[in-house]
Order: sequence, then structure tokens, then C-alpha cells
Amino acid sequence: MLPEGIVDTEVKMTVNERYKYLRKMRERYQGTDRREQGKLLDEMEAVTGLHRKSLLRLMHSSLERKPRTRERRKEYGAQVDEAIRVIAKSLDYPCAVRLTPGLRAMAEHLGRHNVLQVCTSALEQLAQVSISTVERRLKRFRDDRTPLPRRRSSSANSALCGVAMGRIPWDTPDPGYLETDTVHHCGPSASGEYVHTVQIVDVATGWSDRQAMLGRSYTVMKDAFDTLLERLPFEVHELHPDNGSEFFNQHMLHYWKQKVKGARLSRSRPYHKNDNPLVEQHNAAWVRSYLGHDRLDTVAQTQALNQLYDQLWVYCNFFQPMMRTVQKQVVATSNGGTRIRRRYDRARTPFERLCETGVLSAHQRQELETVRQQTNPLQLREEIYALIDHIFSLPSAAPGVTENVYELVGLPWATQAAN
Repeated sequence: MLPEGIVDTEVKMTVNERYKYLRKMRERYQGTDRREQGKLLDEMEAVTGLHRKSLLRLMHSSLERKPRTRERRKEYGAQVDEAIRVIAKSLDYPCAVRLTPGLRAMAEHLGRHNVLQVCTSALEQLAQVSISTVERRLKRFRDDRTPLPRRRSSSANSALCGVAMGRIPWDTPDPGYLETDTVHHCGPSASGEYVHTVQIVDVATGWSDRQAMLGRSYTVMKDAFDTLLERLPFEVHELHPDNGSEFFNQHMLHYWKQKVKGARLSRSRPYHKNDNPLVEQHNAAWVRSYLGHDRLDTVAQTQALNQLYDQLWVYCNFFQPMMRTVQKQVVATSNGGTRIRRRYDRARTPFERLCETGVLSAHQRQELETVRQQTNPLQLREEIYALIDHIFSLPSAAPGVTENVYELVGLPWATQAAN
């Protein structure tokens, strides 16, 4: 039981913070009688976690940190370092804040796939290792990283009328509120037909999916969304794209009403990219960072890209820990302005967050858990990079030759269109 006025933040003080606190308390301690000193010692004992005798000695010392006389022994051995290295590589090197909370669980998961063998004591250390320690290890492994393949590099629409503008609240607790956007793979020229990626991201859980399509016609948009919505494990409550004409035309508006009945359709405000912040982040992290800005414009490239997105659906949703904003606070800056300070929760995968919401049935959860248990993330990462190399090994479209998009959507008249 903490003394009145003391709040347990469940975060240990650093050594410097402890000394600063004790210097403040000593001013009160030395100016009081013996009874009041006992109460102050109780308070300091609760806040710092130090023994009472240690506090008594510190109250009569200079409270200045002394230089270390000998190096501290090494806490974590080679097995922990190797586990962090393999786990980081398996998850494509996320930052330490995202990586640390799930180290033990991922070590056990990789152990079931015979990728990593860690003893019980090392597992315990992985559960208690600090973020700063993991960050130092990741810097040490920087030379081992395989760099991502960095590639070089509308008009008014009457269908927009009546569709509400704004953004989905960042603190939406329930899954089913989806931001969506398209990414153009046109290279330096937007002429002709080329590949687009349509992506959806759930605001509450970070669950995401992608689908490639050749062009932006209603035929390929409908086929892409049929695939994306069928694979969603929860009900759609709202769809929130930008103002692109591929989303807002009479054909797509009719499709939304038939496909996602009861769902709300909203859109971003013109020239406000931050009205779709999550999907914009995912565009950079899961599309551009892997594919760059090169041109893709054939049926074969589109089919290979969808194979890649099938792999990324598993990799991103089941193995990539992500943080979610839990608090926003406006604070004053030194120059008289203001800025927003954000606080984030513990990093978890979209699948873990989805399970916490309770929207999955027992059967759905078992199916998704089976997918996760049967997947080796390190092997999956290697397959993803192999698919990327394969995509860019395919030839581009020949000048003057029109690609047959019906080969992608599998419509009954595809053969007739090809002829």
C-alpha cells in the first residue's frame, strides 16, 4: 500500500531519477523531527524500492553518483543475442519498441518451426529484456540486414455529392472501420494501362490487406474488392477512401450498396492526406518499400504481385507488431507554439488486437490461429523477397500491345475478349 499522494506508475526509476528524487527529499528530511523522518523514509522506501538502511545512509551522504570501479557483468549471453537477431530478421527488422514485447512468444513460435532453439533461462531473459538493450543489439546486427529493394523512380466528380467528408476517429475501439486507398505503379509516365494496388486498413486493429489490379476500371475494382472483403474476418461498418474517381462513380456506388449493406461510406477532405493516415503509412511500409516506383503494366506482373500480397497478408497481420495511439495531448513549445504529444500502447500484432476485441467466432479464431501456427516467418520472409525478384524479372508490356485484364478477373467472356 503506497502512502497517500504517491502514484505507482509501474515503471522503475532510472538511477539519475532516483538520485534527483532523493536530493529533493533530503531537504525535507533534514528539516523535520524524528517522527516525521520516519514517515518520509516510508515514502522513499515505497517510491524507490530501496532498503530502509540504504536510504538512511544516502540521507547522510553527498548523493552524488560515483564512477564505476569495475565493469558490470554481462547480463545476456550469446543465446539471447542470437535469438534477437533471428527474430528481428524474421520480422524484417522492426524497431526495438515494436519488437521487444513479443520476443519470448516469437522465440517459442520459431522453435516450433525448428528455426531457433532457446533454453528456458534464455526465454526468461527474452521476457524481461529492456527496449534499450534490444535497441543496442539491433544496431550491432545492422550489417546483417538485407536492404529492401528500393526502386527509382482528378477532376470533379458528381458521384462525390452526398458523401460525408472527414476522417475515422483515431480512438475507434471496434474493428470494421476501414481506410482504403490506391497506389499507382506507373513509373515515370502515367500513360497507358498500368498496375494499381488497392489497400484496406482497419483503424482499430491495424488489420490490412492488398490486391493488385491492371488499370482502374469498374471491372478490376469490383474484382479486387470482392477478394478483399471476402477475406476480412469481421463485418464492415465504414469504408473511407479518398476522393479518387476509381472509388466514386455510379458503378462503384451501386456496388457498395449491394456488397456492404448497412456500411457507411465516407471520404477524405480534398487536399487533406492526413484524413487517411493509417492507409498512407501502410502504402509506404507495405507497398512502396517493397516495390518502389518502377512501372508494372502486364497481366503476368499483376498475377505475381497478387501472389506477393497473399504472402504479405499473413506476414503483416500475424507477425508484425504494431503500436496504436492511446492518447493525444496538446503541449506548448518553447517558441510559443503548440504541438501534439502522442502516447502509444504496447506493440502487438493485428491478429492479437483482433482477438482482444472479441468479434471473432471460435471457429474463425481457430482457423486464423492455425494459419499462424503453421507459418514459419523466417521462411515466409525469404519467399517474399524471392517473389519481389521474380516480379521485376518479368518483361514489361510491349509497345502497342493491349493486355487482357479479363485474364485476371476470370470472367466468362475472358476468352472471347482475348480473341
